[in-house]
Amino acid sequence: MDSRQVIREVESHCRAQGLRLTPTRRRVLEMVLAADGPVKAYDLLDQLRSEQPRAAPPTVYRALEFLLENHFIHRLETLNAFVSCFHPDDEHQGQFLICEECESVTEVHDHAIEDRLRQAAIERGFKPRRQVLEIYGVCRDCQRA
Repeated sequence: MDSRQVIREVESHCRAQGLRLTPTRRRVLEMVLAADGPVKAYDLLDQLRSEQPRAAPPTVYRALEFLLENHFIHRLETLNAFVSCFHPDDEHQGQFLICEECESVTEVHDHAIEDRLRQAAIERGFKPRRQVLEIYGVCRDCQRA
């Protein structure tokens, strides 16, 4: 799915749910979608400041928080960075394959994995709030090189 389609789905979801996709939230989403890989909050702030010189860290963090809460982006915990979600209409937790050589990130998006992990937690008396599964290794392209 391309970035324009993701933006259209996010806009549609926001309208249907009565959520406010402000210009800044939309712009931060566009920047995450346009990034070649995981992007850090301060890199987004630097980009935003080129357009909005008065933009401050809370501006970006509030936008990221909104986008995360509504499952429009994902946060990679170990990298403290953000990646786009190409399934905004399908609420889910993330599973990611992260290449240690080129830093590419591939979302797996497997509900069965998500469900098995949630059930395993519940069976152990643990109440899960969110899941992030990050698997590090070497992608196909880097293996060939």
